[in-house]
Amino acid sequence: MLRHDFQPGRLVVGLTLILAGVLYAGDATGSWDIPWFVLFPVMSAGLCLAATAGLAARGIRRRRVSPDERQGVPGADPPE
Repeated sequence: MLRHDFQPGRLVVGLTLILAGVLYAGDATGSWDIPWFVLFPVMSAGLCLAATAGLAARGIRRRRVSPDERQGVPGADPPE
């Protein structure tokens, strides 16, 4: 399997969707009663947290790029 960058924003979005699914599955089985509007704040908070995590990871990743790695990036400074 090829290695890839860790993307925490996608992880948070996935966990948020799993949480929403668990909430509604519990409501469907009768384990608890969830009002219909609960999904909106759960999804809003999850998406905002995912955006924050993604932007933080992007900022960290951009600082760690060495000048040697920038040579293959379009729009980067040309090598001297």
